Parts: sequence; C-alpha cells; structure tokens
Amino acid sequence: MPTVAVVQGHAAAAGFVLALCHNYVLMRSDRGVLYMSEVDLGIPLPDYFTVLFRAKIGSVSARRDALLRGTKIRGADAARLGIVDGVKGSEEELEDAGIRLAEQLAARKWDGEIYKVIRQSLYPELCGVLGLGVSKPVLSKL
Repeated sequence: MPTVAVVQGHAAAAGFVLALCHNYVLMRSDRGVLYMSEVDLGIPLPDYFTVLFRAKIGSVSARRDALLRGTKIRGADAARLGIVDGVKGSEEELEDAGIRLAEQLAARKWDGEIYKVIRQSLYPELCGVLGLGVSKPVLSKL
C-alpha cells in the first residue's frame, strides 16, 4: 500500500530516514527541518542510510549537503529539492493534506502485491542492502 509521512516538526537522523521510507512526504513550511546530525556528531552512517538517500533524493548536491554538511533543510527548500512532495503552512493544513492524499491513494484500490513488486523494482539497491528479495509479479494477474 502507498504510505504518506506528515512531518509536523523536526525530522532528524532516524526521523529523516523514517520520512524517506514513505512513498509520499508532506512537511510544514512554518516550522521544522529535515536534518542528518551524524556528521556533526561524528557518527558513521549505516550502509542502508546512504543507499536510501541515493534512492530517494535525486539531487547529488542535496544528498551531499544533507549527509556531508549537516544542512538543516526547511520545508520550502525540501520541496524545491524534491525531497518532499508538498508543504503546508500550519498543522491543520498539513494534517488535512495528508489525510486527503491518503484517501485519494486508497480510493485507487491498487492490488497490494503488484504495488509491492513495482515499489521494490524502483529501489533494487535498497532492497538488496536490506536483504529483501525483489518479488516477481504473478503473470496471471497482469
């Protein structure tokens, strides 16, 4: 099933990773940042973190700044960089947008197995490092 992350405030380190694990990410424009603190704290990143960032953040410079500079990325910048799918100005607007998006996606009534296969095929390196086998579609369903 599709998943939607609604980031109400700061999403640092594993919180940033958790947000990126979703299919869609919405964030507030008036507060909160996405931030990978490991470089500032002197903590190395696990392989699956860097693979996730490569898979989910298309901009090389955005990945570099997030992981190697510890840049705190605000909502508008995260949207401009393609890290989040949208920003809203208040908690209520963000919550409403998240619910609306989730309802729109759920209304599509996609086959969960097919959705899983397509999603896994989008991120083969990530699935590999996590030890997840890439599923093959059932041809009779196609």
